[in-house]
Amino acid sequence: MTEPVIRAQDLSKIVQSGDAPLTILDGVSFEVGAGATVAIVGASGSGKTTLLGLLAGLDRPTAGEVWLGDTALNGLSEDARAALRRRWLGFVFQSFQLLPALTALENVMLPLELAGAGDAAGRAREWLARVGLSARLSHYPKQLSGGEQQRVAIARAFCGEPQVLMADEPTGNLDGATGAEVVDVMFRLNRERGTTLLLVTHNAELASRCARRLSLAGGKLIGDDAVRESP
Repeated sequence: MTEPVIRAQDLSKIVQSGDAPLTILDGVSFEVGAGATVAIVGASGSGKTTLLGLLAGLDRPTAGEVWLGDTALNGLSEDARAALRRRWLGFVFQSFQLLPALTALENVMLPLELAGAGDAAGRAREWLARVGLSARLSHYPKQLSGGEQQRVAIARAFCGEPQVLMADEPTGNLDGATGAEVVDVMFRLNRERGTTLLLVTHNAELASRCARRLSLAGGKLIGDDAVRESP
């Protein structure tokens, strides 16, 4: 494996449920190398989305540690973790998470502007062109199809040139054909940019596109399998 960009060690997450503790994750450990394509799979309630949130520093584990590169997240303040996310991570969600009052171009520009990046408009146009939306720059989310909205979300995620793209059920709200097109875009950008893909999914076809599959059940990592060579 190449030098890990993400490392999880003995991650556990326990929350209070009524009078009893509920274990969501239990002692999960693994590493992910640069440029890898990894699917996180498991039944509903197995801890997939919780794991993704811990890896992104959006939540803190009850026990264990996460590293992005050589930086441990546990000792960082909220502001420091947010700054690390901006440098390292891009996100794609099942529900797209586009701002309805902004055009496609403005949605992609926004994180660049917040980060103080130069030529936000030019970079946003470039990434929207890469996902095939040059003709939709001035369209608002409600004027776009579901597949087009997810392409905008992918452009927004990649425009900051993250080392890792994290996606939570990225095809969950799309029909089969549209979902396949969105998946093709993500894997093409993985090949072109060397971006690590970490995908939570119930979609067997999407999981099969990844070179590696992490399987969760009852909060435990029960499988870590090399499925195929990276596409």
